[in-house]
Amino acid sequence: MVSSLKDQQQLEAAFEQFNAVSSQLIDAYRQLESQVAVLNAQLDEANNQLRKQRDENAMLAERLGLLLETLPAGVVQVSAEGVVNAINPAASRMLNGCSVGALWRDALSGLERSELDGTYCHLHGEPGLVLTMQCQELPSFGGQIVLIHDVSRLHQLTGELARQQKLASMGSMAAALAHQLRTPLATAMLYTANLKQDIPRAEDRARFVDKSLARMRALESLIQNMLGYVRGQVTTLEPLDLDGLLDDLRAVMQPQCHEKGVLFDCNVAVSSAIKVLVDRKALQGALVNLLENAWHFSAAGDVLRLSVESQDAALLFRVEDAGPGLDPEQLDKMFEPFFTTRPGGTGLGLAIVKKVVDELGGQVRCFNRGEGGACFELSLPMMQS
Repeated sequence: MVSSLKDQQQLEAAFEQFNAVSSQLIDAYRQLESQVAVLNAQLDEANNQLRKQRDENAMLAERLGLLLETLPAGVVQVSAEGVVNAINPAASRMLNGCSVGALWRDALSGLERSELDGTYCHLHGEPGLVLTMQCQELPSFGGQIVLIHDVSRLHQLTGELARQQKLASMGSMAAALAHQLRTPLATAMLYTANLKQDIPRAEDRARFVDKSLARMRALESLIQNMLGYVRGQVTTLEPLDLDGLLDDLRAVMQPQCHEKGVLFDCNVAVSSAIKVLVDRKALQGALVNLLENAWHFSAAGDVLRLSVESQDAALLFRVEDAGPGLDPEQLDKMFEPFFTTRPGGTGLGLAIVKKVVDELGGQVRCFNRGEGGACFELSLPMMQS
């Protein structure tokens, strides 16, 4: 009897334990169901966000695609292997029908690059088409994006503007030229008229002839300078031979400076292998103009200095003298045709210098040195790699 009671108690205890465990399992299952519901809701929300982001990306891709299709600028994606992966219609038109899968080097083979301003023009195909290109590397994906602009109209307008400005200045230049021609022409006519008179002494006749010829040569020089200014000086571009140029400048200036007692100092702080495209004859003429202008304002014992250096991707020529300097109120006029501060000057030397420098894509400026004298700086762009 005692054993039966004990068994019953153990059975009841087992049922109670079973019920407790069952209750715990039920609670755990309910919690799990609740967590699953929360996770399902979060998953649905994440899926909704992904679908929304996908739709937005698709719309953005569509808009970007339409933008690239209608963009007037050309856009090309080039792989690291040099293959065109994507190209919009504008770029295809500018590159003579280049398409996806083409080699980028083949697309560029029909273009000629200007070393002065970095623009491209077609060797074959649409005449007068001028392009600029900007490249952006894609380090994460390899290759590059190339942006192409058609600047043909801008180049055309720039050329037309330059021609209009030249025509507008012709009137004032013609008047100034007439004034410059009048004096030597009148003097030559006077000496020539004297030859009609009975001049018994041969040396007097020779003196009148020499003076007439001198005035005629002055007229010829003035006319040649004027023609050079109007026509332009730059004809053929070639890599600069800096050593040869400096040797020629020394050969021209050292005898003049020695005769006047002026020290000619040439200081070169740049490698002779520097790459600059120039018209050698035109550049040498411009530098001789600057040096002779400084020589005229130099006195015995002065130093006339020519310095050559590189500065901000440009080759810089600096001509310095120890003369009286420049009138600050006339600095803006120094490079105008027929403006001169030197007695007997034609006023065309510095104007020709500026024209040459402009045609070479460079800059020229003048200013007074702090220690006295004037300084002229002529800079030319280095060749782009």
